[in-house]
Amino acid sequence: MQKRILSYLLLITGLALVFPMATLAEDKPKLMTGSSAAMLAGSCVGCHGINGNSAGPATPSIAGVSAQFMIDMMDGFKKGEEPSSIMGRIAKGYSDDEIKAMADYFAAKSFAKATQDFDAKMAKKGAKLHEQYCEKCHAKGGTSVEDDTGILAGQWRTYLEWSVADYRAGVREPSKKMRKRMEELTAREGDKGYEALIHYYTSQR
Repeated sequence: MQKRILSYLLLITGLALVFPMATLAEDKPKLMTGSSAAMLAGSCVGCHGINGNSAGPATPSIAGVSAQFMIDMMDGFKKGEEPSSIMGRIAKGYSDDEIKAMADYFAAKSFAKATQDFDAKMAKKGAKLHEQYCEKCHAKGGTSVEDDTGILAGQWRTYLEWSVADYRAGVREPSKKMRKRMEELTAREGDKGYEALIHYYTSQR
């Protein structure tokens, strides 16, 4: 009887040593598959639209943006370095691997430019201002994502207006190059310069 009890104790001890190792193995990070990335991205649809193309007007479309741009933005939201209404709380719910998977998912989607009203005269002036102040970073008329910048051309007007206001008020911190360009634009063109730029971006359909 004692030998049988001893055998049971040894068996239980052995299992206790084995199962923690199995648990640790299960806890190792798993690579995101295409289907799991799509499931994660599904939580963004409510605000950013199907495949990341927003119905507007204050929520940006995120389809086709650079994966690194989205990763940087989400990291900024998590750390409280990027201002937001709810994204700060949402971003904290995702791991770095999950954010990367979602960023890759949306980067592979096609950006659909929003159809909006615009002032043709203002848009024409804005095109010249873009070439002078913005093209070096936001290349190809504000459509390029090669330098990990956001897409401006065809983005929703209200979102662009709010973003510009945040940068000008110091709510969002621009890069040194962007700050210099904005200071030059403000000094030479004032509010009308920014308005013209926004009309230019919204004119692109």
